[in-house]
Amino acid sequence: MKNKYHIRTRTAATLAAMTALASLVATTTASAAPKKLDVINIPLNSWTSIAAKKGWLQQEYAKYGTRVSLLDQGTAAVAGQEAALLARGDLHFASRMSYPALIHKSNGLDALIIWQSEQSDIYRTPLIALRESPLESIADLKGKNFGGSRVGCGWSSPYEALRDNGLPLDTPVKRGEVRFTTISSSTGLTSALLGGKIDFTATHIALGGWANLVTQGVIKVIGRSPADGEYVKGAGRPAFFALTRFANEYPELVKAFLDVRARTTKWIVENPDEAASIIARETRVPRYVAKFMITDASAFDFMAGEPSYETAVASIKSFQKWYKENDDDILAKQSLSDAQIEAFVDKRFFKGGEFSIYN
Repeated sequence: MKNKYHIRTRTAATLAAMTALASLVATTTASAAPKKLDVINIPLNSWTSIAAKKGWLQQEYAKYGTRVSLLDQGTAAVAGQEAALLARGDLHFASRMSYPALIHKSNGLDALIIWQSEQSDIYRTPLIALRESPLESIADLKGKNFGGSRVGCGWSSPYEALRDNGLPLDTPVKRGEVRFTTISSSTGLTSALLGGKIDFTATHIALGGWANLVTQGVIKVIGRSPADGEYVKGAGRPAFFALTRFANEYPELVKAFLDVRARTTKWIVENPDEAASIIARETRVPRYVAKFMITDASAFDFMAGEPSYETAVASIKSFQKWYKENDDDILAKQSLSDAQIEAFVDKRFFKGGEFSIYN
C-alpha cells in the first residue's frame, strides 16, 4: 500500500515576505484550536523524508485522524523564516539550534522548546573557506571578511571561536578584528563565498548545498568551536519548538512527532545506505551527498535527545549569560529571565513529564 503524504514548497520571495510576520505570533495564538487537527505540517528534512516514505509518520498520526503534510522550504531558505511559518500555521514544528531558538523567544515568539539534543561538539559548525584560499587557520583571519546570518550557528559558533583566539568579530556597537557582512539567504551566502565577496563563513556542512561543496573538494575547514565553549555546551544544541497554543492543545501530537523521530533516527543509524537512497530521492540531492549528510561528523539530525529538563534549562541560561557578557548586541537589548527560560523549556516532554518519550 502506497504511503500518502503531501509535500509543499515555498518560493524565496514568499519566504522573505513571511519573515516579517514573526512579530504577529502573539496575536495569532489568541483563537482557540479545534479539538481534532485535520493536517499536521512538518518540515521536510533527512529524517522526516524517511519517516514519511516508510509510512511511520502517517501510521502514528492516523491514530488521531490527522493527515501528514511535509513542507519543503527549498534551497532558497531565509534564516529565521521558521518563526513566520509557525505563525501562519504552515509549520507545527520548527527546528533550529538553541541559540536562534532563544533569540526567537526573546523577540516575542510565543513558543515552547519540546526537545533539545545532548551536548554538541566541535564538528557541528566549522569555519570554512574556499580550498584555494591561503587561509589555513583562525590565526589567519585578522582583518578578513566573514559573512553569515546574524541569528544562527553561522554566527554564534564563529563569534565564540574568534573571540577565543583574540580576534573578535565586528558588532554594531564595537569594531573587532574581523569584518562582518550579514547574509541571511543560504544561496546568497554560498554565492558570496564562491564569488570571493567574503573570505570565510561558518555553517552546517552536513546540509545539502554545503555537503555537495565539501564532497567535491571546493571548500575546506579552517577552524572549529572551542571544545569546552558555550556553543558546544549549549548554544549549538539542536532544538524543536512549537507554538505554545499548539503544544498545549495537542501535546499528544507533539509526543507522536518525537516518538517517530526516535524510531526513524535509530533506523537511519542502523541502515545508512538505504537511508541515503531514500533521502536522495525525496530531497532531490545526489546519493553521495545524502550519504555524507548522514555519516559526516557534523551531521546533527540524528543526535540523541537531552532527557533532563534541568540540564536543558541550565544550558540555555549558561550560554545566554556568556553571549550577553561578550557584546552580543541582540541579547544585550532583550534577553530572558531565569524564570522565562524555565517556562520556555516545556517540562512535559522531558524525562518524568506527562508526555515524555524518555519515561
